[in-house]
Amino acid sequence: MSAVPLTPAPRPRRAAPSRPPLEAVATRTQRRARPRAAYAIATVAGVFAILLTQLLLSIVLSEGAYRITALEAQRIELDRTAQVLTERLNVFDSAQNVAANAESLGMVVSTVSPAFLLLSDGTVQGSPMPAGAGTGVLDGRGDLVGNVLLADVPLVIPAAAGGASAVPSGVPPTPLSSGSLPSGSSTALPSGALPSPVTR
Repeated sequence: MSAVPLTPAPRPRRAAPSRPPLEAVATRTQRRARPRAAYAIATVAGVFAILLTQLLLSIVLSEGAYRITALEAQRIELDRTAQVLTERLNVFDSAQNVAANAESLGMVVSTVSPAFLLLSDGTVQGSPMPAGAGTGVLDGRGDLVGNVLLADVPLVIPAAAGGASAVPSGVPPTPLSSGSLPSGSSTALPSGALPSPVTR
């Protein structure tokens, strides 16, 4: 008889118990070192805040630049106005204007030799003579240079109520004669007083 090798019958395999999948567990130090979502949100919010602040600063700076430009234009306009007013003031301050207004208020130019009053004894040196009308600026005296800028400037003449009013410079007022001015010689002087002209 032939020997047949006996093979043992296969044993049924038992099903291995199901295990959960294995994971690497982080240690405590690894958990602390891991970035959290709050830090990321704070970083993104900080970046957006910086961008918003930069935008607001650029808006404010551009508005300031526009304001500076407007103020420079206003300063230029005010400088021009100041120059115009200075030129007008120089016209009113000219010697011709002062002489014409003085004559319109009754002053006359003296063409005679001057006389002097000594205060120590009240005597007059020289031969005083009243200045006559018709020798001033308004009567066309030939030795004064005219000012063409005074063509439209009104002259000041005394008003009836004692104030001053202006008339156009083209109309010459009638200057007061020397006889119409009040004189102090008709009134009696107190003793020890110096003779002086009566002013208006």
